[in-house]
Amino acid sequence: MQQWLDQLIANNEWLQGVPAGFIYTIAIVVVCKVILVYASLLAGEVVWLERRVAGRMQARIGPNRVGPQGLLQFLADGVKLLAKEDIIPASADRKIFLAAPVIVFVGAFAGFVVIPFGHGLVAADMNVGLFVILSLTSIEVVGIIMAGWASNSKWAVLGAMREVAQMISYEMPLAISALVVVVLAGTLNLSDIADQQQGWIWNWYVFRGPFAFAAFFIFFTAALASLKRAPFDLPEAESELVAGFHTEYTGFRFAVFFLAEYTAMILFAMLTAVLFLGGWSPGFDVDLTGPWARWIGVLILFGKTVLLLFVMIWVRWTLPRFRIDRVMYLCYKVLLPLSIVCVVGMAVQVLVAMTVLGGEDSWFGSWLMGARP
Repeated sequence: MQQWLDQLIANNEWLQGVPAGFIYTIAIVVVCKVILVYASLLAGEVVWLERRVAGRMQARIGPNRVGPQGLLQFLADGVKLLAKEDIIPASADRKIFLAAPVIVFVGAFAGFVVIPFGHGLVAADMNVGLFVILSLTSIEVVGIIMAGWASNSKWAVLGAMREVAQMISYEMPLAISALVVVVLAGTLNLSDIADQQQGWIWNWYVFRGPFAFAAFFIFFTAALASLKRAPFDLPEAESELVAGFHTEYTGFRFAVFFLAEYTAMILFAMLTAVLFLGGWSPGFDVDLTGPWARWIGVLILFGKTVLLLFVMIWVRWTLPRFRIDRVMYLCYKVLLPLSIVCVVGMAVQVLVAMTVLGGEDSWFGSWLMGARP
């Protein structure tokens, strides 16, 4: 975005007298507002999609009254929540109680800054974009701990304790499986990772050998656990903990928690598509780098995101909730060792492709080794 702003200032004489810091600040505010509106509207429609899919799976219709096919149901729900009374428990730590939902939402929202929506369409094109987005999503657990502790409720505290145990454990296989893509791409820049997967569908990293294929499923499973999605929804287990860490929240602040959950779902679905499923690549060789063609890439990435969101919803309404000890067993004794095997195996695959199979001199060798410097 900075290069685009520099070019805009250079091409417009009337902007050259304006302080560059002021222009950058205005641009950052505008971009944040655009991303906020995009994430909020899409999160609202994902809520509608989940309720409709759940209805179909349970032999009923789901919301279909507000708007065409119920598409505006999330607006009605939002107005209802805004109209409800904002209750703060008398024994709660007021300041921390009020700050917790904001921190949770910031952790889910800030990651969109480094997500490339298309070729060149990224707010902050960072060389460490993958590291930044995984770090930002970790902020959410801080807000959840604050919400559980400040509520002064046994259900909220238990939910927060479960979230800490679950998120800290599953972040390890999540990050390690993402390293498989880093080994292939040779970079942490998400735009470069997506660009290197352009072309035919076999260029997508999910198809670059068995280790990348396994890493995709490990990453997606760990993402479900980090998102507190069923069958890993123990921090919010309604049958055990009422509503978990946000039991004492009502009205607007409950809506913020709700919005943050679905925003994080969208973020991880887009990140999975960028890392493993070619980003904005349609699966065949076509140039989507032009000024108008790149918007077609945005629609392609959007379609992949919706598909992954549907899988998340499908899994929630298909599998029963795991027991807490089974959840920890799956992480530490299954996913974590497998993710390490995938990283080591991918490193060996790249080494063999470079030394034995001829590297960039042969199609098969270059396909196995990815984009290496």
